[in-house]
Amino acid sequence: MGRILGICIALLGAAAPAAQPGYRSVQIENVPHVRQRPDFCGEACAEMALRKLGHRHTQDDVFAATGVDPALGRGAVTQELVHGLKQIGFDVGPVWYTVRPVRSAVELEAQFKALHADLARGTPSIVCTRYDGSAGSSEHFRLVLGYDARTDEVVYHEPALARAAHRRMARQQLLKLWPLKYSTRRWTVVRIRLKPGTIRPPSVQGRPPHTPAGYAQHVLALRQKIRDRRLRGRFTVVIQPPFVVVGDEAPGVVRRRARSTVKWAVDLLKKDYFARDPNRILDIWLFKGRRSYADSTVKLSGQRPGTPFGFYSEELDALIMNISTGGGTLVHEIVHPFVEANFPDAPPWFNEGLGSLYEACGERQGKIWGYTNWRLPGLQQAIRRKAVPSFKWLTSRTTVQFYQRDPGTNYGQSRYLLYYLQEKGLLRRYYRSFLDRRRKDPTGYETLKQVLGVADMEAFKRDWEAYVASLRWVR
Repeated sequence: MGRILGICIALLGAAAPAAQPGYRSVQIENVPHVRQRPDFCGEACAEMALRKLGHRHTQDDVFAATGVDPALGRGAVTQELVHGLKQIGFDVGPVWYTVRPVRSAVELEAQFKALHADLARGTPSIVCTRYDGSAGSSEHFRLVLGYDARTDEVVYHEPALARAAHRRMARQQLLKLWPLKYSTRRWTVVRIRLKPGTIRPPSVQGRPPHTPAGYAQHVLALRQKIRDRRLRGRFTVVIQPPFVVVGDEAPGVVRRRARSTVKWAVDLLKKDYFARDPNRILDIWLFKGRRSYADSTVKLSGQRPGTPFGFYSEELDALIMNISTGGGTLVHEIVHPFVEANFPDAPPWFNEGLGSLYEACGERQGKIWGYTNWRLPGLQQAIRRKAVPSFKWLTSRTTVQFYQRDPGTNYGQSRYLLYYLQEKGLLRRYYRSFLDRRRKDPTGYETLKQVLGVADMEAFKRDWEAYVASLRWVR
C-alpha cells in the first residue's frame, strides 16, 4: 500500500458533490494490468503506464529509480515515487493539493476536473487514496484510466489484485476516499499525472534477486517473519550483498559486523575463488548470546541448535550464529553457500576443509589467509596415534560417511591439507584445477596428486604429518 511523506493533512468528512454537467466519457485503452509485489502499488501503477507507452520497465525498475533504501523493507511513498518517475522521464506536474473541509465539495470537484482533463488528453494519473475508507485503512495508489459519464463512475486499474483491470468506482466514492485526512483543518489530495517526456531506459542494478527491489521485498518478508515467529529483541537489518544481516545487538555493532566481517570475507573469497553469488538472498542471523541464539533457533527452525557456535541451513536459506563466540564460525559458514553456487558437486571434505580453513583467518597481501586454530591439537594427537586415514580414503567420503561416520579426524585432516596447500602457494591453483576437472575427478584426489607433483601419496602423507606435527597453535 502506498503512503505519504511530509505534512499530509487530514480531515472532517464532507459529502461528495453530485455528478456535474460537462464531463464526457473518456477511456485510455490497451493499458496492461500488472499486479503489484507487496507494498509496490505505486511502482506497479508506473509499470502499467510505461508498458502502455511501449517501454519495458518493471515495477522493480521503478523502485530502483526511486532511490529508496531497500533495508527499509517497503515500497516508495509519494515523495520517493515522484522522484523516481521524474528520473525515468515523466512530467508529473503538481502533486500535492490542499483541500479545506469547509470548501471540500467545490475544491475536490476542481481536482477531479483537472484529472478528467488529463484523461481527455490521453494522460493517466496515479491517485493516492485510503484503500477502502474503513477505520485504520492504509493509503494506496491506483491508476486512473477513464470516466464513464453514463454511470458517473471512474475506471481504474487496481494493482493490489490479480485480473483487476478496468475496475469501476462511483465518482462520489473516489471523492470520499481521495482526501488524506490527518488534520481537521486541511486535507491533502495527491495526484501524479503520467505525462511522458523523454523516457530513460531502466538502469541495471545487480542480477535478480540481488537488486534493490529484490532486497526490499526480502526485508519486507523478513520483518514479517520476525513478527510471526515472535522473535524477542530489537533487530537491525543491514543489506550486505549477497546477504541480509539481521542482528539483535546494538545497531552500530550489527553494522560494524556486516562491514568488517561479512563484507570483508565476501570480497576476499570472491577475489580468490568465487565468480558467482548464491542464486538467492540468504539471511545471516547474528544473535548476541547463547540464550537468544538457542531460543531464536527453535523459533526459526523448530529445533534446538546442534552446535553452540552457529550453522548454515540450506533449508532455511540462512546462517544462524551465536556471535558472542566470535566471528570465525561466521566466516566458515559464509564459504558454504558460495561453494554451493560455484562448485555444487564439491565433495564434503573440500567444502568443510575450505570453510574450516577460514574459521581462523586474516588478510595477507590482499588475500584471505587461514591460520592455525583449535582443530590442530586433536589432529596432532591422531597423528601420534597413527589414526589419520589416507587421503584417498578422506577424499572418497560421501556426505553421509563424512558427517555421520567421522573417526574424529575428517574436519582437521581436510582443513590442514588445505592449510598445507595454502602455505606452499598451491591452494588457489588446486581449487581452479579441481573445479575444471571435477567431472573426470569428482573426489579431487587425482588433481591433488597432480598439483602436488607426487605419485606416492603414502610418502606425501608422512611428510604432511611431520609438517602438521611441527605447527603451533597460539591461543
